[in-house]
Amino acid sequence: MELKAKITQLLPLQSGEGKNGPWKKQEFVVETEGQYPKKVCFSVWGDKINESVLQEGNMINIHFDAESREFNSKWYTELKVWKIDYEGATNAHEGQISKPNAGIQEPPFMDIVPDDLPF
Repeated sequence: MELKAKITQLLPLQSGEGKNGPWKKQEFVVETEGQYPKKVCFSVWGDKINESVLQEGNMINIHFDAESREFNSKWYTELKVWKIDYEGATNAHEGQISKPNAGIQEPPFMDIVPDDLPF
């Protein structure tokens, strides 16, 4: 999913030690555009946290996944960010947070001459 919004609040950085090692999480609140703006809280995990982009007042384009979990008969929903495009960025790669393996490029297209085909 994708949403364009303005960062209105940064919540305190959370960190800890889990069974897979250290972790950190940054939550932030954005306000959507439009006649009836909504406030929505998102979370960014680990090395995807980019403090230069996550600043109050920045207009960003958020790519995220919604996930719900059940605990003690209650459901909890989290909006996990996997990419942020900073609207003020001048460089295509500046201000971006992306999914793991997103930087892997496919091999360039090669012109195949029909005479070179084995059949």
